[in-house]
Amino acid sequence: MPRGTFRSTGSCKRDFYLWHFNRTHQFLGDLGKEQDKLKDHELIERFLRSQDPALFQTLYRRYAGKVYAKCISMLQDRGLAQDAVQEIFTRLFLNLHKFNGKARFSTWLYAITYNYCIDCLRRRHKEQAIFSDEMEQSEDEAALQQEDLPDKVLLEMELDRLEAVLDAIPPGDKAVLLMKYQDGMQIREIAEAIDKTESAIKMQLKRAKAKARQAYKRLFGHDPLR
Repeated sequence: MPRGTFRSTGSCKRDFYLWHFNRTHQFLGDLGKEQDKLKDHELIERFLRSQDPALFQTLYRRYAGKVYAKCISMLQDRGLAQDAVQEIFTRLFLNLHKFNGKARFSTWLYAITYNYCIDCLRRRHKEQAIFSDEMEQSEDEAALQQEDLPDKVLLEMELDRLEAVLDAIPPGDKAVLLMKYQDGMQIREIAEAIDKTESAIKMQLKRAKAKARQAYKRLFGHDPLR
């Protein structure tokens, strides 16, 4: 055998494992690219059939950042928000079979997110009901008598001022405004998400916008709404 052509068994095994690793890595990379092209409902259908964790991981990568942003907005605490994301996706994993496809998956997931955050706030503040059917007479009736913020103003308000205003109103009011104006959810979808009637949601939105106007005046005086 010519010098330099002999290779040990160990070396051959190393080469085989390296080749196998590279091929597997390439295969998984190609599979990941294919999964990234799938629509949400296609990923869910495939996951429910195969229970392939890679499919669920694709959903996680697609939505974890957005869920975290909503948790931070509602909970105002990075540690709580990180814990919330893990709990929300654990619940999602266990309940994904309940998704019926009537609403967008994102709408369904964001409803789970808001409900979880609201439960956290309720436990923290020991509030009986953040989404209450009965209005608090003194505060809510006064708010209803005030002109609410027009949709155009909410959508065009400077970001730092909008965040300050939303943080100054009750969590339930903040949540319905975020659902409506940030997530683009319809009244029907919000009602289904928090288990209220459409008329109750319309009333809460009106109250929430009136409270937002009051908060704006309290925070920024009589500066033009911007």
